[in-house]
Order: sequence, then C-alpha cells, then structure tokens
Amino acid sequence: MGDLGDLKVLDLRGLKCPLPALLAKRHLVRAEPGEAIMILADDPLASVDIPHMCHREGFAVLGLIESGPETRITVCSRPGAPVS
Repeated sequence: MGDLGDLKVLDLRGLKCPLPALLAKRHLVRAEPGEAIMILADDPLASVDIPHMCHREGFAVLGLIESGPETRITVCSRPGAPVS
C-alpha cells in the first residue's frame, strides 16, 4: 500500500473479481477508525463491487472516478471500527 499525503493508496490493478472487493474489505477492517484509503483498480466490476461491499459492511464511499480502464475509489473505514 502506498501513501498519497495523508491518504493511503491500495493498488489492486491487475486483480479480477472478487479479489479487489475482498482485499479492500480486509484493509478497511484493519484501518484506523475514520481512515481514508484510495483504491486503484482496473477490473470493470470494481466500480460496482467495492461500493456495494462498503454499503453492506458500513464503510463510506467518499468518491469514485472512472478514467479509461482505471477506477479510483476513495473509501473510509467506519468510525468506531475495531483496530486489528
């Protein structure tokens, strides 16, 4: 995972469904409460799967940008989430 200032970057390019959503969930569960992560993915289903997973698990989707084959999704761990 990289860093973009205070925003951590999770590069999931090259992975296919369901791995981007599963790995994003793993990182969000382990993140500090309220921590934001930018996810980079090039799987066409990531723009649907990751926001759906966030909604189901109680994480916040702060933004989603599709640019060509790449999707950038900024997500936030839920406040009060347990830190693993």
